Formats: sequence, structure tokens, C-alpha cells
Amino acid sequence: MKNLLVKLGVLPVSLLAVAALTVGSAAYAQDSAKSLDELLNFVKQGKVSEERQNKQREARFLSDKKEQSKLLAQAKQTRTQEEQRSTRLEKTFEENKEKIGLKREALIEAKGSLTELFGHINSTAGDMRENFDTSLVSVQYPNRGGFLTELIEKLKGDALPTIAEIERVWFELQREMIESGRVVSFNTTIATAAGDEIQADVVRVGSFNMVTSDGQYLKYSNNTLSILPRQPASNYTGWAADLAASSDSYSRFGADPTGPTGGSLLAAFINTPTLKERWHQGKQVGYVITAVGAIAMLIAAWRFIVLLIVGSKVSSQLKSSTVSTNNPLGRVLAVNEDNPNLDTETLELKLNEAVLKEIPPLENSLTLLKIIAAVAPLLGLLGTVTGMIITFQAITIFGAGDPKTMASGISSALITTVLGLIVAIPTLLVHTIVSGRAKRIIHTIEEQAAGIIARNAENEQG
Repeated sequence: MKNLLVKLGVLPVSLLAVAALTVGSAAYAQDSAKSLDELLNFVKQGKVSEERQNKQREARFLSDKKEQSKLLAQAKQTRTQEEQRSTRLEKTFEENKEKIGLKREALIEAKGSLTELFGHINSTAGDMRENFDTSLVSVQYPNRGGFLTELIEKLKGDALPTIAEIERVWFELQREMIESGRVVSFNTTIATAAGDEIQADVVRVGSFNMVTSDGQYLKYSNNTLSILPRQPASNYTGWAADLAASSDSYSRFGADPTGPTGGSLLAAFINTPTLKERWHQGKQVGYVITAVGAIAMLIAAWRFIVLLIVGSKVSSQLKSSTVSTNNPLGRVLAVNEDNPNLDTETLELKLNEAVLKEIPPLENSLTLLKIIAAVAPLLGLLGTVTGMIITFQAITIFGAGDPKTMASGISSALITTVLGLIVAIPTLLVHTIVSGRAKRIIHTIEEQAAGIIARNAENEQG
């Protein structure tokens, strides 16, 4: 074992692992061997096996080295070929670049003044494409923008447009001009307010508006024709229905010259609140003013009818020699008949008393009408002030970045003032009318009473 260790000390480092395996095998053999001779035999067998494996590894390493040398040679050859190919391609590229430059110069020279013409065609085609996207004519003649897009892309390069393409640009431009002045009826697909698509007959009024056969205005946006959720006033929709059903040369119609997309003019008509909506903008104060106004009108109507009947009876009493107690004048005259022997002063007092009794029923509720006429504007002012407070609170929270929102709040606040004036002015007028009628009746009664006193005084002097 000592000699074995010495030999291991001089062996190359690369064989240490093999020696370790041999020693390990020898140790394993020592454990299983029954004698030293058998152990020596085991060691010899292990050494022979290791030498055979080492030779196999060396042969495989030499084979791999030859294969790598072959692959390296092939890679060098491929690199040389690609470098030669790259040189040829660069030479071909430079030659083609020079040829393209010569061809482009020849093309520019051949175009001459047509370059400016093609520029105008390109600009016109771009403007037409934008107009066709929002034109109502595109509903009847769709897919016109695709041709213009292809032509624009073609003109961006070196390709030349054909005569047919130039003529089609002229044709589309002329058709748009002609169709913008025609009123045409046709069938197409429209979207309802609920989002459903239906087939319906529509009428196109030039390039301004499009309506259905029952007079509903349509909106054209994103290549979709839809019914406006909020329609203009009934007179406009009625004219549109009449136009759809008309076969005459002339028909009344409310056209929006600002465009087919529900332009600013049509939107202004549509978004203008109706009288009912404006009334609801007054909210609680507006409802109170309306109720007060209704009460005032009922009282005025009641008093007008009562005074009309009383005035008719008083007029009949003036024409009659028989005293009737169904009217104020008759009851005053009855005092004279019931007291024929009274002196003038006493009769005057009794007649004045009778006249004073008749005045309150004739002037009944007139004071209330006057109060309503005075209170209604104050209620309107109250609603305006509270509305302005709410508007300014909203401005404080959300800011004044949107003038439309602020103007809308102020407009709603002023509605109550308008309602107050609407109630106050008619109430004041009817109060004047009813009060005047009551004063005429009272004047007639007082005049007749004064006449009775005068005649009685004359009789006493005579």
C-alpha cells in the first residue's frame, strides 16, 4: 500500500479520479474478498476496465475534435460567401438607387405642369371626403369616401391617377352639388330612440335635413341615421309630415341650414324649454304663485258674474215703477216707501243706512284681489332670490367654468318673477274691471237715494 501511495503522488492530476475509483473498488473488493490473491485479482480487473473506458473516451474526443474542425471550416466558407454576396447586393443597390433617381427625374419632367393639377385633385379629394362623412347625400349614396381615400393614397406616391379616376372626382363633386338642391324620398335603415334598427321611408331635403314619413326629424352621425330623441315644436313636425305626404311642387318646411347633424339652429329650437317645462322650473314657489293666480281668477270670475246679475237687476229696477227687494236699489227704495211720513233728516239717515248695508256685498272679495295683485310679484321675487342663492352655491362648489350651466340656473331663478308678474298683471286688470262695475252700481244707488231726499225736502218746503 505504501508503494501504491507513492505512485499516486507522481501520477497526473487528471488520473486522480480514476485512481480514487480504483482504490474505492479495491476497498470494496477487500471487504468482499476472502484472500489476498482474490483481492489482487479484483484490483487487476478494475484497472483493465478503467483503461478500456479511457481509451473509448479518448477516441470519442478525437472524433468530436475532427467534427468541430470540419464545422469551423464550413462556417468560414459560408462567411466568405455571404461577404461576397453582400458586396454584390450593395453594388446592385447603388445601381438601382441611381436608376430610381434617373426615373424620378424623368417622371417629374414628364409630369410638368400636371404636378400642380394633381395637388389640386389631392386637396379637393380630401375636402370632399370630409364633407361626405357628414353629408346626408351619403345616406342615399354610401361608400363614396373609400374611393377618395384610395385616390389620396395613390397621389401621395409616384403613381399617376387615371382619367377615369379624375372624371369620377368631378362626377362625385357634381352629384353632391345637384343632390344638395333636391328633395328625395327613399327607404333606408334608421335607429329608433330605443336603439332598434328598422327600415323606414325617409325624405331628404337637400343636404340640410332628413325626416321620416310621419314628420320626425333625423340625425346623421358616424354613418348612422337615427331619430332625434327630442323633436322640435309640433308645427315643425307637422310641416315635415305634410312634406312627406305632399306631391305638390311647393310645401312648407322648417329646414336647418346649419347642417344634418342636428345643427345649432335646430338644436336651439329643440332645447328651448316649453311653457310647461318653464313652469316646472319655478318649483315650489312657482306652484304657489300659480295656485294664488288661479284663486284670483276664480274670485274675479265669480264677482264679475255676481255684479253682472246685480247690475242687470238694478237696471230693471230703474225702468220699473214697482219696488222689488231682489236688488240693492229696490231695497233702498223700499225704505222710502215704508216710511212716507218721515222728515227729511230722518229719511236721509235711514237711506244712508240702507246704502251702507248694500255696499259690503257689492265690494265683497275686491280687497282680496288687490292683495293678490300686490303679493304675487313679491312671491316671484322670493323665488328668484332663493334660486339665485342655490345657483351661487353651485358655482362655489363646482366653479364657474361652464357659463351655460350658470346661465341656466339664473334663468330658472327668474322664472318665478315672471310667474309673479303674469299673475299680478291680469289680477290687477280684473280687479279694476270688477271694482268699476261695483262702483257703478253703488253710484246708481247713492244717486237714487240723493234724489229721494231732494224730492222729500221739496215736498216739505212746498
